Amino acid sequence: MKKEDCFYLGKIVKKYSFKGEVLAKLDTDQPELYENLDAIFLELRKNLVPFFIERSQLHKSELLRLKFEDVDTEADADAIMKSELYLPLDLLPKLEGNKFYFHEVIGFKITDKNFGEVGIIKSINDSTAQALFEIDRNGTEILIPMNDEFIIEVNRTNKTILVEAPEGLIDLYI
Repeated sequence: MKKEDCFYLGKIVKKYSFKGEVLAKLDTDQPELYENLDAIFLELRKNLVPFFIERSQLHKSELLRLKFEDVDTEADADAIMKSELYLPLDLLPKLEGNKFYFHEVIGFKITDKNFGEVGIIKSINDSTAQALFEIDRNGTEILIPMNDEFIIEVNRTNKTILVEAPEGLIDLYI
């Protein structure tokens, strides 16, 4: 399994018991969706390695307590500490309406209600205070904030997003 075929679920943050159990902090609003997994991928030395889960349960609502097969001691748990957790993309819950995962809109065409066709989304910049659409318009980069107030419609069938950017924003880049 390649990393680009997976989504980041969370990270192992600490040991729970001397029997190899660990606690993982999940990067999700719905941790209960991932409570009964059979297996998960851990990133170890830049490779995704499948680990089978003996049992798991939510711990203090945001942490997932995990007991992996063949991780039976504190030393075994130490070996996987701070590992990132991944799952295949097809296990992501389907989103509808104007909600979307960042990876799914790469390549979508952005159209502004007032300006017209803006360009193609080449990536999402989420390293800033507010996530931004990075749009390619014939070699020119245009940044539009991913704000619910600006996004009018996400059309998955036509791979388009209709926005209403603040007046003059797009013109700043052209």
